[in-house]
Amino acid sequence: MSRTLKIYVGLLILLFVGIIAIEFSTPAPVNWQKTYNETHTIPYGTFIFYEELINLFPESKVEEVKVTPYEFFDDYYTWEDSTYLTTGTYVVIDEYPNLDNTSAQELLDFASHGNDIFISSNYFPDRLLDSLGFDTQNEYTFKGKAEFTFTNPVFESDSISVEKGLNNIYFSKIDTLNTTVLGHQKFDDETYTNFIEVPWGSGSFYLHVQPVAFTNYHLLKKDNRKYASSVMSYIGDDTIFFDSRNKSRKKLNNSPMRFILSQPALRWAWYIVLLATILFLIFNAKRRQRIVEVKVPLKNTTVDFTKTIGNLYYETKDHDNLIEKKITYFLEYIRRVYYLDTQILDDKFVKNLSLKSGKDNDDVKKLINQIVYLKAKTRCNEGDLLRLSKAIEDFYTT
Repeated sequence: MSRTLKIYVGLLILLFVGIIAIEFSTPAPVNWQKTYNETHTIPYGTFIFYEELINLFPESKVEEVKVTPYEFFDDYYTWEDSTYLTTGTYVVIDEYPNLDNTSAQELLDFASHGNDIFISSNYFPDRLLDSLGFDTQNEYTFKGKAEFTFTNPVFESDSISVEKGLNNIYFSKIDTLNTTVLGHQKFDDETYTNFIEVPWGSGSFYLHVQPVAFTNYHLLKKDNRKYASSVMSYIGDDTIFFDSRNKSRKKLNNSPMRFILSQPALRWAWYIVLLATILFLIFNAKRRQRIVEVKVPLKNTTVDFTKTIGNLYYETKDHDNLIEKKITYFLEYIRRVYYLDTQILDDKFVKNLSLKSGKDNDDVKKLINQIVYLKAKTRCNEGDLLRLSKAIEDFYTT
């Protein structure tokens, strides 16, 4: 393992340890989502309220309803005598209860047979608005303090002050001939209706517009539980059908990673693996220096060839031919380098060559005389070849 790779591994381990330390030392953040779910213990869940229903109604049975009111009560309806095989109170606590008009009509039918419906919500289906003759209005989102009170003086001491999670929704229109105002809410100096009873057939609708009053956060503050208890005292002691369907409103993630991402420890582990993979790819994606192939320089075959040819002539004792070629190559060199005519090798040629080459005039004259002599000689020997070779080599190098 290289030193650089060891450093990267060490940094990754330190990062992993640091994230684990931060994760375990940091308290879990409070979830302020308004779920109104009876299984949630977060501030805006209704776990406490649901658990206390047994104490509020000791003689009643609490039954969870996980389907729509239409699906639930339609199974209890008998068409032969147009009655329901069950009785009780249907309870809904949610900002957005998602009651469609079909379910709203089912609740109207259920109430008309002598049952009660309790809805604490910010919004109501149009079927209920039209049938019960009421309407709501939301002036603005309220962030201050509000007081919830009852019209019944018996519950005067159960009034509460609420400071968090409020909406300024109130009943802006009611059927005054048939509707009973049960409670108010006071924002600043304005008082609005927030709790009403509307009779329907042999039963009644109890409508409330501040569901936050029934959440864990507010029930645990001071004596706020008295307010919720007083609100629920208006309904009967029969079976309570508690709406527990789709409270979280969080769509189930279809990703195969949904479980890992839902668990903080697994989620961080997954992120660290991704980060490590990305770092690995980044540092290994750098262009590496390829192995430089050792190139053997090309041999000067001309020199080898010349040596070979020279050895051939020398071994065959053909001194005349070799002397002739040496003279020919030397004179060609004179013509190419010094631009002198080599047809006549006289004293004038010697003088010009000495001047252009910078060689001593006597040395040049000896070389030229030797060339003239050997060109005229009919039979040359080895000594002539060696003397000529040395003289020409001295001219090149001196």
